[in-house]
Amino acid sequence: MKILVPVKQVGIIDEDYEIRDDGKNVDVDFLDYEINEWDNYSWELALNLQETYGEAVEIVPLTVGPDEAEDVLLNCLAKGGERGIRVWDDALVDSDSMAIAQVIAKVAEHENADYVLTGTLSSDHSFAATGMCVAGLLNWAHAAVVSKVDITPDAQQITVNRELEAGIEEEITVESPAVLSIQLGINEPRYASLRGIKQAKAKPVEVMSHKDFGLTDAEVGEMGSLSKVRKMYAPEHSQAELIEGTVAEQAKRIAEIVKELKGDT
Repeated sequence: MKILVPVKQVGIIDEDYEIRDDGKNVDVDFLDYEINEWDNYSWELALNLQETYGEAVEIVPLTVGPDEAEDVLLNCLAKGGERGIRVWDDALVDSDSMAIAQVIAKVAEHENADYVLTGTLSSDHSFAATGMCVAGLLNWAHAAVVSKVDITPDAQQITVNRELEAGIEEEITVESPAVLSIQLGINEPRYASLRGIKQAKAKPVEVMSHKDFGLTDAEVGEMGSLSKVRKMYAPEHSQAELIEGTVAEQAKRIAEIVKELKGDT
């Protein structure tokens, strides 16, 4: 059983930042980077399955990103797994969820994967769309917001628990192969040991382009995206006022504010 785990490097915005010149994203000089929080849980699930079933399970982390994104693969490989895959080309810049999903789906086909474990969403864009897009492209079953899963090698069906609204949880049967979008709290992600961090640097990371999987430049990047960022900006914040004083003074001030908002003089 082979499990492909897409992991993403997400940008963390400083308190003071600037939008890049084209107005479509934050200037990279104001970003710090780390692995997407949800992806920590999907990778931990893969590690647990490999530890349970040994050589019957192969786990492979995948990231779509430039050279610096290789850090997220090393982060994963420091905890376990034997190799990673990174896909990048300048044509992939500004790819949306659908364009990235096309790459992930092609890698899954190339690797003959049985399962793709994504995070439920990413902490930067929060679209929660990549998993379902990958499943649609592969024509595989998909389950989102997965909080518990029972997978065994060579199983034709797996049992999955999903989080629903109002604290409700449902248990469903999913045909394999499948794409599962993993929710926070499904497990407790481990920390990488110092030894694991050193060993990760010696593990192979295969670097490929979307073209290696038969995708053209027109199918990725902004041209291949079904959605396009028009602009990014910080919305104006409303002014808040802390009302102090006695109860009578506070009530008087509230009445004044209501009159001001209504335009009464």
